Amino acid sequence: MTTKRLIKIAIAGNPNSGKSTIFNALTGSRVAVGNWPGVTVERQEGRSVYQGHQLIIVDLPGTYALDTWTIDERIARDFLLQEHPDGVIAVVDAANLARNLYLVIQLLEMGAQVVLVLNMMDIARERGLEIDLHRLSAVLGVSVVPTVASTGEGLDQLRAIIHNLGRDKKNQKPLHIDYGQEIEQGIARIITELKGRVPEQELRWWALKLLEGEPAAPPIAAAGRIAAAVRTEIARRHKHDAGSAIIERRYGYIQGVLRECVRRKPDIARSVELTEQIDNIVLNRWLGVPLFFLLMAFTFYLVFALGTPLAGLIEQLFGLIGQLTIAGLTRVQAPEWLSSLLANGLIAGIGTVLSFTPNIAILYLIISIMEDSGYMARAAFVMDRFMHLLGLHGRSFIPLVMGFGCNVPAVLAARTLESRKDRILTILINPLISCSARLPIYILFTGIFFPRYRGFVVFSLYLLGIIMAVFVARIFRWLFFRSDVAPLIMELPPYHPPTVRTVLKPTGYRTWLFVRRAGVIIAPAVVVIWLLGSLPPGVHYASQDSILGRIGTVFAPLLKPAGFGYWWAAVSLIAGVVAKEVVIGTMATIHGKDLGSLAQILKQWFTPLSAYAFMVMSLLYIPCVATFAAIRRELGGRWAIFTAGYTLILGWLTATIIYQVGRIFL
Repeated sequence: MTTKRLIKIAIAGNPNSGKSTIFNALTGSRVAVGNWPGVTVERQEGRSVYQGHQLIIVDLPGTYALDTWTIDERIARDFLLQEHPDGVIAVVDAANLARNLYLVIQLLEMGAQVVLVLNMMDIARERGLEIDLHRLSAVLGVSVVPTVASTGEGLDQLRAIIHNLGRDKKNQKPLHIDYGQEIEQGIARIITELKGRVPEQELRWWALKLLEGEPAAPPIAAAGRIAAAVRTEIARRHKHDAGSAIIERRYGYIQGVLRECVRRKPDIARSVELTEQIDNIVLNRWLGVPLFFLLMAFTFYLVFALGTPLAGLIEQLFGLIGQLTIAGLTRVQAPEWLSSLLANGLIAGIGTVLSFTPNIAILYLIISIMEDSGYMARAAFVMDRFMHLLGLHGRSFIPLVMGFGCNVPAVLAARTLESRKDRILTILINPLISCSARLPIYILFTGIFFPRYRGFVVFSLYLLGIIMAVFVARIFRWLFFRSDVAPLIMELPPYHPPTVRTVLKPTGYRTWLFVRRAGVIIAPAVVVIWLLGSLPPGVHYASQDSILGRIGTVFAPLLKPAGFGYWWAAVSLIAGVVAKEVVIGTMATIHGKDLGSLAQILKQWFTPLSAYAFMVMSLLYIPCVATFAAIRRELGGRWAIFTAGYTLILGWLTATIIYQVGRIFL
């Protein structure tokens, strides 16, 4: 009878190796998300069951090595040394083995029981690479599983292997690379001092780390002094440090492994790969940035060209639902307040917001295509030089781009930045990046006031958000965070055609979240708006004498310099703090109209200039409650309040300047 076991597995790998896709495939939806001890880097831990065995799977941060130079490396290494998982799934990019195997070599030197997952085998085949899996397994002494995580290829084989991890852990011998006579003599001296202070299996690994220059903790301080003396002697004799010699030997070993196990088909081998040909254009110092903005502009053209006809159908559907609801309630002689709540409140508010679902879905679809094809990583790379000029780290552009979808995960993504100053700065400016929740506001107003130039106007708003973000970052860098900005070093994944599965799955999920918000957030919000517009008893619905009207009347004068000093516009912006979509839902609820009728009303109150100023205010003012909570979680209450305050002032000031200056010329 087979004993059922609890197996703890770590998943390690370079960034962009497909590590997280493997993790998601193995764990499904059973994932617990928390933080690693002492830092705000997210820890993902999942559970799975295979043939009765309980699997605990931990997704380690993506790293290139097991050193201590970055937070991610420190987290990954400490987990492996302190929690001693039963095994490690090492995910590598099969098309870039030379670089990816360095981390695997360090894992094997540590004595970890490794399953080597050769991911992206489809790309390796396209490049004409033939990998001898049996030979590679024999040379490294590990199980080798070829996979294509995006399609599920090889995952069943992986599941069948990992449940045996940890069975022969005591017999697992660390990989032994010959580092040359001098370094090997130094390793022997250090091991003598380390014995009894670290586990037997880790003696050689710790000796290597000390020779590479890692600081020695008090229990192994004496060994650290020996390592320092060895490093000094090697540097004196050979004019290079021991750490560099160790790295060279590891890469030499990797080259030997590749010569043994990898062949390239001569008919497919090319002097310049397709990725390199595309990158000659995409990463060009003069063409890269304009190309990025051109793609953004084309994105918004498609959002309108493809999404507007579908949005019109949804608008008609909700209009029909509203008419049938009123007719049905009238037929059964329902109370007037119920008819008003359903027709003026829920159907008008929710229907108006959901009418923009096709536009949102198309935006998410295009973003998913750019992510899956490998372009989005290059967008951050080409923007690095531009970001440095404005005092911001190039890697900060990745969370900023994520803000196009939603500011909340974008705020959380700033955890990947090494410098605390860069993390704070990136989070502070992230609310200025236009998220998808603001898009319904833009679509409504541009459709009314700029019908011929909708895509261009929306693009200008997204561009304005980026410009304001880097402008504010420059000021904050000068005021609060004066320091040099580190260069951007990042992995650029190869281009590959997006698959239907990897594009539609995140698109569908993000779109569903937008639709779900209509029920979870927008529905309660419009009910509250309807209630405030109906009280006190006896007032005309949504009149200036209602509680809603009185609240708006207090704030309306403050908005007059910006061109929209109307009480209901003020109330809509206040409600938008809950969620930006609520701005449109509130307008529809107050006026009790469907999208077409609401457009006619807005024409009576706004001009193209004041409409643009209103969109700018919606872009820049206070972040939504969810984003505020995320900032508070990451940075604390003071920074969250500061962000809300400065964005409110910035939004009002920018909208006012645009309106007042525009009046001079228009």
